[in-house]
Amino acid sequence: MTGSFTTRDGSSWVPKYLVAVDGATCIGCGRCFKVCSREVMRLYGVDEAGEIIGACDEEDEDFDGNLNRMIMVVDHPGRCIGCGACSRVCAKNCQTHVEADNAVDNGTEKPE
Repeated sequence: MTGSFTTRDGSSWVPKYLVAVDGATCIGCGRCFKVCSREVMRLYGVDEAGEIIGACDEEDEDFDGNLNRMIMVVDHPGRCIGCGACSRVCAKNCQTHVEADNAVDNGTEKPE
C-alpha cells in the first residue's frame, strides 16, 4: 500500500492516521472530538488511580462519584482518514499520528 497521494493542485500528501492519545496529557476538552467527522475518538472517564472507568455517554455521567477527570481515547482507529484536523486543534499535543505507510491495524482493543 502506498500512502502518498496527490492533492487537486498536484502537491504530494501523505495521510497521518491517529493511533493513540496520551491519557496522561489529555485534558478531555473535546476539541478533537468536535472536529472529527468520522467519530474516531470518544470521551472516557478516569478515576483517582488513573484507571479508565468507562465511556462518557451522558453529559452528567459521574460513575457513582468515581469520576476524577475525562480523557479522549481512540475508539475506532479504522475510521480515521488521516486529515489531521484533530491534531491542529489539540491544545496539549497529546496525539500520536502515523504516516499511512507505517500505520498497521494491530487489532488493539478499545477500553471497556
